Amino acid sequence: MSKYALCVGINKFENLPTNGWLNGCVNDAKDFAALLTDQYGFAKRNVTVLLDSKATKAAVVGKLQAMIKRAKPGDHLVFTFSSHGTQVLDASGDEPDGADEAFVTFDMRQKGDQWDAATLILDDELHDLLGTLPDGVLLDVVLDTCHSGTGLRALDLLPTRRPRFVPPPTPLGLELTESADPRAFRDLVRSDTKAKPVLFAACRSDQTAADADFSGRYSGAFSYFLLKALRDDPTKSRREILKRVSADLRGGRFTQRAQLEAPAAAKSLAWGTAP
Repeated sequence: MSKYALCVGINKFENLPTNGWLNGCVNDAKDFAALLTDQYGFAKRNVTVLLDSKATKAAVVGKLQAMIKRAKPGDHLVFTFSSHGTQVLDASGDEPDGADEAFVTFDMRQKGDQWDAATLILDDELHDLLGTLPDGVLLDVVLDTCHSGTGLRALDLLPTRRPRFVPPPTPLGLELTESADPRAFRDLVRSDTKAKPVLFAACRSDQTAADADFSGRYSGAFSYFLLKALRDDPTKSRREILKRVSADLRGGRFTQRAQLEAPAAAKSLAWGTAP
């Protein structure tokens, strides 16, 4: 069995002002990479870490495609992504809400009143890419980002916290997408995907994911508590890990609630374990 991972963390963005940058995403990527090599038997040479300017759309998609393409039955793959999320108008006509959720890479740029979909990783693109996973390969996905600003509360805007969501770049762009009905991350593992990844996500689709200060060091709130739970007891089932992370988020007065999307059998097994 071979093990490969791609860990992405983006704090700085080529076409966003510095007040739109984040603080904890690079730490998330480095921390996940360290967890995999220290605790889950991943060789350092098989863990790719893309940070800031190295995490362009082409680089992230290319590395993820290459990792999936080389996988063989019995292999374990991990993909973690910490960055902003956003929404763009649906170009394919498949979204009933008229919008696509998107993952922001370093080189996102504006096109008209919207962000240019060609410079983002759309949820449909990620779904199709994950759908090429060969049978018998375990893919654990961790997404610490969000795609809606409608759930923002005062707690999410404390000086030590920043939402991992960037709205459309213009008032008109915002108006065109703000009435969109946010959809759940389970779309990434919807039924037309033959090989389903195991997905941990930072929040519900109508919530925001926090970038937060923990004792002077920034991380994603979800990533921080997930990593802590996995280090403390890696034998716990994914379902138990979810409960632990959710309790820690509540205890930290974070408004987000972590999500787990996976086949029922996988939820009862430890993270990193295939049914």
